[in-house]
Amino acid sequence: MTDHALCSTVLSAPKIAIIGGGLTGLLTATLLERASNQTGSSSNSPQITIFEKSRSVGRLATRYRSDSETGKNWQWSFGAQFFTAKTTDFQQFIAPWLDTGLLQPWCAEVVELTPADDNGQSPNIQSKEQWDAVHARYISTPKMTSWGRELAAALNHTTIVFKTRVAPLAQYLQSQNQKQSQNQTYNQNSKQTELFDETGASLGWFDWVICTAPNGQAVELMADSGFNQQDKITKPQMQACYTLMLGWDDVQKLPETLKSQLAPQWDVAYLNSAVLDRIFIEHQKPARDELLPSVTIHARNDWSEAYVDEDIELVKEQLLQAAKQALNWNEASAPSQTDCHRWRYAATIVNQDTKELGILVDETKQWIVSGDWCAKGNIESCYRMAQQTVKAVMQTQ
Repeated sequence: MTDHALCSTVLSAPKIAIIGGGLTGLLTATLLERASNQTGSSSNSPQITIFEKSRSVGRLATRYRSDSETGKNWQWSFGAQFFTAKTTDFQQFIAPWLDTGLLQPWCAEVVELTPADDNGQSPNIQSKEQWDAVHARYISTPKMTSWGRELAAALNHTTIVFKTRVAPLAQYLQSQNQKQSQNQTYNQNSKQTELFDETGASLGWFDWVICTAPNGQAVELMADSGFNQQDKITKPQMQACYTLMLGWDDVQKLPETLKSQLAPQWDVAYLNSAVLDRIFIEHQKPARDELLPSVTIHARNDWSEAYVDEDIELVKEQLLQAAKQALNWNEASAPSQTDCHRWRYAATIVNQDTKELGILVDETKQWIVSGDWCAKGNIESCYRMAQQTVKAVMQTQ
């Protein structure tokens, strides 16, 4: 369904709450605003509020540090490294940002890497493929967070409230029951929902509540609320991911495995490892020329899930040991910067037998549970779930 098709029905200015300022939330707000703009009347513009628990938008996380001597940065995309655009709708949607250069294709050289073993065998690197512009992987420049911030800045009828945790929706039912027991006035037939923060303060009344949190968090937000799709939230299985971030002071200090003189030269490595999954060389990406040498390593999801509740410093030590075997550094070529991040809900398990869930809608309460995990767990899924959400909202207007 194209943006134009989404706009064929007239919105009647509903008040909409979106829980979560990740890409699903931002894209949902964007498509809702576009739908209302097609009506030609500002009075029909929805009043959208995005509640985000962190201090910034978008889940395309970027971490960086500045070197005090050079003023240059190390930079790591420690969330999603890239995204694809396989459907015509999504290709058309991202086209304006490709024109400006904010989004760019990443034609990476990809290798398969077998780490060094305990017998002193060096890492083995074999060419695998080159990502091309036809089946492009896209990145946001100069940081992966840049696109999310650009989406947020372009919103005209949306308020983003940061550092706010929305309380489970069961608190709304408790409030209504309390008013009823105290014979206070309330509209029993109203479809509006009052949201509260974790301190119990009211966040306002809304015609629609759209939850875009990962499914583990969505379960908690919707628990005991009477949401009629509650049992389906746990159907998609999600796994954790640990991300290791490494930095060097100078290209000359890189281990031989990472130096550009090495044949074959590479940007991305798929690992034959029980611990590590992929390595990404950040400073070789488009529009990253000014970075100090920065490398991001994603652990395997199954390994991460097995150690998800371990002390993160102990996990970091295990990842560093595995990375040392993969990149083969010595004392002179060891990284000067190290960091580790844990994503508790990182990847949706997708296989041939997995049926795509799609958004979950409670039409009576006008609540929707959405997110990339409702589909294939990637960024294009964020867009497709936003499309489904807008369609569901507009069908009731």
